[in-house]
Amino acid sequence: MGMSGFKWVFVLSILTIVINQSFAQNLFSERLRRIHCAKKSIFLEKGIFHNGGTKRLSKLKAIRHSFSRQTGHERIVFDFTTSEIPRIYGHLSSVNKKLHVDFFDTELFGNISSFGSSKYVDDVKFFPLSEEMLSVELNFKEKVTFDIFCLKSPGRLVIDIKQ
Repeated sequence: MGMSGFKWVFVLSILTIVINQSFAQNLFSERLRRIHCAKKSIFLEKGIFHNGGTKRLSKLKAIRHSFSRQTGHERIVFDFTTSEIPRIYGHLSSVNKKLHVDFFDTELFGNISSFGSSKYVDDVKFFPLSEEMLSVELNFKEKVTFDIFCLKSPGRLVIDIKQ
């Protein structure tokens, strides 16, 4: 390969890096929110959230959902075996119609059955990355907004969804 061949490889490499960076998600531009164990009724379209929880071994034992025709809201509840939810970190994007949640020091408790039909949720995917990490991805049928909070005794992560 001559010198001009190296120039083309260099130019194509730089171009590939620039294109990849332009489509990459910039997490620094996202607002970071701490969720609390009380309903706030503040619906968000995007952002990063966490609970600032302490390290706590837990098991996800169920995921439930319900829909209220009166309010037009769907509620998704993650039920845990502990009195408080484990440490979590998540990212929501109504533009991409996705919600990702990482549960630290958490594993699946048995086999979580089918999610069933939902007004807004297209599918739920579980990724048990290790014995200490469980990642969950929710894909939505349309652009929605979210209110996220937790409840105690037993520990539950609650996600209210509306259009």
